[in-house]
Amino acid sequence: MTLALYVAMFLNLERPYWALVSAIFLQVRPESGLVIEKGLCQIGGNLVGALVGIMILNGFAPYPTLALGLLACWIGLNSGLSAMMRQQNFVYAFAMAGMTACLVVLIVMASPNTADSAKIFEVAQARISEIIVGAICAVLVSQLLWPVKVKHSLQLRAKNTINQTLSYLALELDPTGSHASRHEHIDTILESISTLSDDASAVIYEGPEGRGQNHAVNFLCNKTLSLLAVIQIFGRLQRNHPQLVSEPLAKILENMRSRFTLMAQSSDYQECYKMARSLRHQLQQNLMQYQSKTPLETRLIKATMELSADLIMVLKSYNVLTSNSVANLNAPPMEFHRDPLIGLTTGLRSMAVFVIGASLWIGTGSNAVLMMILLPVVFSIMMARQPLPMLTTGLRHILVGIIIIVPVTIFYALPLLAQSSGDFEILILVLAGPFFIGLLALANRPTLPYGLGICVPFAVLVQPSNNISFAIENTISNALAIFVGVTVLYWLFKLITQPSERLMQYRLLQSIQKDLVNLAQRPDPTSWFNARMGDRLLRIATYEKGSGHSSRVFTDLAFTAFNLGNVSIRLRRILQGIPAVHLESALHLWQLSLGKAFITCAQGKVAKEFALSCETLLQELSKSPLPPEELTMIEGMFERINLTFERTAHTIAEQKEATEK
Repeated sequence: MTLALYVAMFLNLERPYWALVSAIFLQVRPESGLVIEKGLCQIGGNLVGALVGIMILNGFAPYPTLALGLLACWIGLNSGLSAMMRQQNFVYAFAMAGMTACLVVLIVMASPNTADSAKIFEVAQARISEIIVGAICAVLVSQLLWPVKVKHSLQLRAKNTINQTLSYLALELDPTGSHASRHEHIDTILESISTLSDDASAVIYEGPEGRGQNHAVNFLCNKTLSLLAVIQIFGRLQRNHPQLVSEPLAKILENMRSRFTLMAQSSDYQECYKMARSLRHQLQQNLMQYQSKTPLETRLIKATMELSADLIMVLKSYNVLTSNSVANLNAPPMEFHRDPLIGLTTGLRSMAVFVIGASLWIGTGSNAVLMMILLPVVFSIMMARQPLPMLTTGLRHILVGIIIIVPVTIFYALPLLAQSSGDFEILILVLAGPFFIGLLALANRPTLPYGLGICVPFAVLVQPSNNISFAIENTISNALAIFVGVTVLYWLFKLITQPSERLMQYRLLQSIQKDLVNLAQRPDPTSWFNARMGDRLLRIATYEKGSGHSSRVFTDLAFTAFNLGNVSIRLRRILQGIPAVHLESALHLWQLSLGKAFITCAQGKVAKEFALSCETLLQELSKSPLPPEELTMIEGMFERINLTFERTAHTIAEQKEATEK
């Protein structure tokens, strides 16, 4: 931050404090890879925003109302698109594009008598220069002085994720485990996977091994989700259909539970890997040993093999991440669920913030009102993805930070600077104390909003430059405008909320249904489906957790869908080599009925057509040259799926009935 301010003042830029603000935002996550990624996003968004600002002014400078209307639409567009982004750094790029366009247009329109092409270009150039200086300085310092690597946080989080997953695997197989405890583990694992996936894109900037580490993280997330989905098959069977668990299968599950418990307690990778390989070897022997099995039991024992294989691959991906070993691991990153309704709501809210501020600016003519527009617009875009309770709490904490820093600015910083000799060293000494406290808050996630409320307003209120203004009345006006702007934003988030949680849950389930029907058309259906399901699982779990329903039936249903998708992919692989045209038609109808049965189950009903489609497909398979053991396996698949649909539909129907009462 000091370097950014020094360079900006040395270059005699018009507003050096924007270089300082640019560096502040890059300190939110100071890991070098994330700083580089955010710096690139910051510069890219700034360039686009400046270009849009120039285009608006060149075409509509004589029509200020129309120019402000177009600027409001641009802000709404950026806000809506940011809601479709997964990585927070890319969200920040849209925030910069909106704020830079605001700065260029509003600064030029504030002095209409001097507005011409040269002035427009000068303002845009100054804004671009300030942001680039701040970003480059922050990146250089993060690389050269005590660099903190994102790969280290990825390794630590990956280890914690694996340990949490192993604990959950043991808990799911524990007949005495509680429903609340299981879902508490699931929520923690999903949040951890989401953070891993978000940060993985930045590790590629930290060296040549970064791309391999990125692939390892994506692969680990993909396979961990598969583990969560498969283990629930056995847990639900034990709890809901104990009569179907034979004595040999019960011994297998108990052995798995004890192994998972030991692995969760171990901190040695090699030991865990050996235990996982040993478990897989035992499961292979079990599969060959028991000959008189029912179709369901045959399928379940095969599923234990698949689970152990996924666990081994999770451990391998962790080894690649921590030891930089070479392995051919590749999986797509977790895909963000994009819902146009959320984008529309987010865009309207940001437009409303801008329109309120712009209306006050036009009505009062006060340049202080510009501060009421700029920072709230940035916060509205950056924070829009957060759940409402977390978001409103964050805004309240930002307001607390503003309340703290305003008197510090008025009674501490400006009086000392007014009496100083104007040396840069004195300037830094005066600014160091408040910024140090703010940066300490920024470094800790629970106190991060306080840090933003301290650092950013402090830089904007002091406005350090070669010619600092010491007009206290201007500082008070700017502080009041910032406080009022963030307060207005807080109430807009309260008033213009996202669609209801129930509606969003159902839209998520509808999108899952479409993927269940269409996944067979994808060249790599497993990776495609797993990547798309990750964020949906997290969203459904978050919505249902916020609703207060203890049953969490829709979270369970989403995991069921995850497993259904992988089962249907596995079924198609088994049947891939069978040359039968009529079989393809029956398989297509079965896939359609699977999607319909899933969405019908979400309504608390059982689609009887699915059982009929299973019988039809089995009849067709009995005429094909399919080995008997494979036919038995498929029959077990269908039996398990039908049991799952019946049980889940009954649970959802009971919850709906209880809610209506």
